[in-house]
Amino acid sequence: MASVCRPLTPDLWPAFENLFGKQGACYGCWCTHFRLPPAARRASDHVGNKAHIRARIEAGPPPGLLAFDGDKAVGWMQIGPRADVPEWNNKGRASAPMADGAADDPAVWAISCFFIRSSARGSGLSHRLVEAGIEYARANGVRLLEVCPMTEAKTPRSLGLFVGSKRVFDAAGFSVVTERKAGRPLMRLEL
Repeated sequence: MASVCRPLTPDLWPAFENLFGKQGACYGCWCTHFRLPPAARRASDHVGNKAHIRARIEAGPPPGLLAFDGDKAVGWMQIGPRADVPEWNNKGRASAPMADGAADDPAVWAISCFFIRSSARGSGLSHRLVEAGIEYARANGVRLLEVCPMTEAKTPRSLGLFVGSKRVFDAAGFSVVTERKAGRPLMRLEL
């Protein structure tokens, strides 16, 4: 599958909306899991989540990359400064920042979520999104790019894979920094 990856700007909202579908992917999340505190997530629904991410996209800068096959969005990867995904930085999470990767450092970015259209899964699209993300981060002066993927999933369709698969990041040159939770290593790539 040929794909082109582009930063998600407001003009690409229709493609993003089409990719996520009527309910907003992953049970209506609309990629807000790491953006909203747990209480706000529990109080929200797919309509509120959609409004939240749309406002974030319109405010800029782009909160991630869309992968296209022709004119159709087939994949999404959330990438940007750690500060843009506050719940990813909580001290109790496996993804919590290390001392040298502070959440408020604009040169420390995170890849925190993926969503791949079912027809595009198994085509290597996650690898291409990560490669494009590395280049996007470099172009934005990023010093460290961090991820907290799953080591194994029970099935290739596991919902937990929204954080990515360790093997994808291994292939891209990321290294494990720590593993606070079994099966969820914090990995990093120095740029």
